Amino acid sequence: MDTSTLLHSIMTVIAFVTFVGIVFWAWSRNRKSEFDAAANAPFALPDDAEGPDTNAIAARGGRLS
Repeated sequence: MDTSTLLHSIMTVIAFVTFVGIVFWAWSRNRKSEFDAAANAPFALPDDAEGPDTNAIAARGGRLS
């Protein structure tokens, strides 16, 4: 076994161990509350009940963009 093959094998094992570590970190119970909060963050924004700002549209000459 030459040096290149040995280095590639070592890097493969390191990458696999890193991947498994990230998976365990992401699925750990300690992270659940943070991930639940992040998942619900888009729904925590106030609703746009009034629609587009008509004054701003009029100031642009009636264009929406």
